[in-house]
Amino acid sequence: MLIPILNVRDIAEAIRFYTGILDFQVAFAWPVESAIYAGLNRGTDELHLALAPPDRRYGHGSAMVLCDDVDALFKSFRARGLAVPSRPESPVHEAPLDQTWGTREVYIDDPSGNTIVFQQRG
Repeated sequence: MLIPILNVRDIAEAIRFYTGILDFQVAFAWPVESAIYAGLNRGTDELHLALAPPDRRYGHGSAMVLCDDVDALFKSFRARGLAVPSRPESPVHEAPLDQTWGTREVYIDDPSGNTIVFQQRG
């Protein structure tokens, strides 16, 4: 099993986004009182979040989630309050898009700037 670890600027903000919008659930947060590291689950998918120290970079990571119906997921994320950016240079950030390599994808940036790709194959 491979578990991506994304550096974020604010653990509480990231947890609210991933659980409130993208259907993840908190598996653990450490330390409980003021977390600097957290593990999230979404079905069998697992993702970890690490608080970036003030002098370190955050928001340059990405992870891919395979799904059966990217359009339905995107619709549910929008219903939960996902703010969709206007990005003419990257329309796949605005809505699901058929890619030339045969997948249908949508890219969603978390509040720290990490990108989660929801991909539907064949």
